[in-house]
Amino acid sequence: MRALLTVVFIFLGLANMAGQRSYVVVLGVGQDAGVPQMGCDSPFCRRAWADRRLRRSVSSIALIDPASKGRWIFDATPDLPAQFETVKRLSADRSNRLDGIFLTHAHIGHYSGLIYLGRESMNSNGVPVYAMPRMKEMLEKNAPWSQLVTLGNIKLDQLADDQPVNLTRSISVEPFLVPHRDEFSETVGYRIKSAFKTLVFIPDIDKWEKWEADLSEVVRSSDYLLVDGTFYADGEISRPMSEVPHPFVVETMALLRGLPAAERRKVHFIHFNHSNPLVQGERKNLFEVRRAGFRIAAEGMRFPL
Repeated sequence: MRALLTVVFIFLGLANMAGQRSYVVVLGVGQDAGVPQMGCDSPFCRRAWADRRLRRSVSSIALIDPASKGRWIFDATPDLPAQFETVKRLSADRSNRLDGIFLTHAHIGHYSGLIYLGRESMNSNGVPVYAMPRMKEMLEKNAPWSQLVTLGNIKLDQLADDQPVNLTRSISVEPFLVPHRDEFSETVGYRIKSAFKTLVFIPDIDKWEKWEADLSEVVRSSDYLLVDGTFYADGEISRPMSEVPHPFVVETMALLRGLPAAERRKVHFIHFNHSNPLVQGERKNLFEVRRAGFRIAAEGMRFPL
């Protein structure tokens, strides 16, 4: 009987630990301007303006750790108010405490939501905002972001390439530089690590060949990846696509097609432009991605760490 009770207690303890595991949740999947975009009058956009179910929030993820009650958001999007509400609901904490925001770069969909931390809105107190040196300087020297610093709504913490930030004893976040259109700041992806799993988040990058890292090796060394899926293929928008370089979804799939199926299943596309047939729900393109063994990020999707 004593042995049986010991086994039961161990089982219950492991079950409790599993319930306390941290996780990453997808808060949004759209490109900087959301889905649909302002001014768009395409047939899909007209349908999306008429039907809220077709709309998508701007790309963002959150890290939630039930054990420490910590919650962090990656990128402050124009949809931050609603996305923070989602975080509050999932973490069962209705307070306005936010343990930090990690920024990837200075394009509108990735930092403009910081305005909602100001005194015209939530009037937060010392929310840690993690940023690379140029990003940090841009916020410090330019209004209205500088007012957030002056009034103490945010507290800027400077990041360094490949230098992890320890959030808890078992969770760290490591930024790494990626090539992108860096008019006002650097661009980084993030490696979120627990004692069990690693998730890589790269919502924006230029073509993969410009990056010094080997994407296949990044896939092999990670458990989940959320990567730039802005455009599905060339010719998707009317202006020259060289002006807004991103790896096309078809290019990423071709680059990784030699990986085993178990490796390809780790890769989830995110950050979709409103022109992307994947976010428009085109069955042919959705089937092509799934048949190739890759996945498509969706709002609410969870990745246990």
